[in-house]
Amino acid sequence: MKYIIAGIGTEIGKTFISSILTESLQADYWKPIQSGALDFTDSDTVRSLISNSTTVFHPEAYRLNEPMSPHAAAAIDGVEIELSKFELPNTGNHLIVELAGGLMVPLNDRETNLDLIKKLNIPLILISKNYLGSINHTLLSVEILKMNDIEVKGLIFNGEQNKYSEDFILNYTKLECLGRVNFEENIDKSVVMKYAESFREILLT
Repeated sequence: MKYIIAGIGTEIGKTFISSILTESLQADYWKPIQSGALDFTDSDTVRSLISNSTTVFHPEAYRLNEPMSPHAAAAIDGVEIELSKFELPNTGNHLIVELAGGLMVPLNDRETNLDLIKKLNIPLILISKNYLGSINHTLLSVEILKMNDIEVKGLIFNGEQNKYSEDFILNYTKLECLGRVNFEENIDKSVVMKYAESFREILLT
């Protein structure tokens, strides 16, 4: 199985959840664009949180210096992100692909993450975080995915459970809830392993 991990915005918990799903499937991991934090990238974070020895970490297509939107970080670095440079890693293993930012984050002056999702053409898992306004952000994200015929495996909710928000989102979108995680202050391998065990079966169906 191969999945794109996308969020309804920034700071949603994509890397934490990507760690869980990578560990759950003992999958390979790929972050196509790393913007900023080059001394300890999202790949490094995932590597530090998983316990299996199967996962292969594939190199980023773009490593940008500034922690900004990819199009801005690329401009500052004097490069232009080209959609043609993105190809899924050649692997016989499961694969987790973590996007940089939300669905409509610009890659250059013409294209966004949505265009990258279309090009990669694998199912997507959408991460929603419970906060004031998250219903609107989640529904807008789901609508644009549906409008573009993107296959959505389901939703994962991050944060303390909010039954009212989650029930409305699930009833309105008709998407499956794949699970819930609660971002913890002290995330380590044992926390990731705890969650990973609950996701494996549902990800493989």
